[in-house]
Amino acid sequence: MKLIISDKPLNINIQPEGDTRYFDLSSLKIANCMGCFGCWTKTPGKCIIRDDATTVYPCIAKSDKVLYVSHLKYGGYDTIMKTMLERALPIQQAFIRIHNGETHHVQRAVVPKQATIIAYGNISDEEMEIFRQLVARNANNMIFSSYEIIFTTESMLDNMVKTTLEKWEK
Repeated sequence: MKLIISDKPLNINIQPEGDTRYFDLSSLKIANCMGCFGCWTKTPGKCIIRDDATTVYPCIAKSDKVLYVSHLKYGGYDTIMKTMLERALPIQQAFIRIHNGETHHVQRAVVPKQATIIAYGNISDEEMEIFRQLVARNANNMIFSSYEIIFTTESMLDNMVKTTLEKWEK
């Protein structure tokens, strides 16, 4: 499965019968993680908050290709993307593993991913470097087999997304 998660509507055509899922987070109701760890203890693998995040995080786990599109704020994901990624906690377990000499959570049936992250906005060199470090840390924890970061402006965003989707088709 291929997955596109964006913090704003994108001008793309996704066929409903295909193997690509698209979520515009700005159109969904996603609450903040409460940090209760119910997804680890009370309802393993399932968040106790019943909102739209429960349809998104299973797709994150199943996808072998992901495209995250987020406005870059202070070197990090914009609020709505950060909230969704935090709410994906149920795809991890409370147990710890050693990965590349570091401790990380054991994933719950998560497929390794080829990830593309498109960060858009008026981005400084310092923000780019901070974001590169953030994505590298996420890559270890989220089982990215490979990843690419693309920095762009908001006006060029749709073109960058279309270029990425064309690469997926090859």
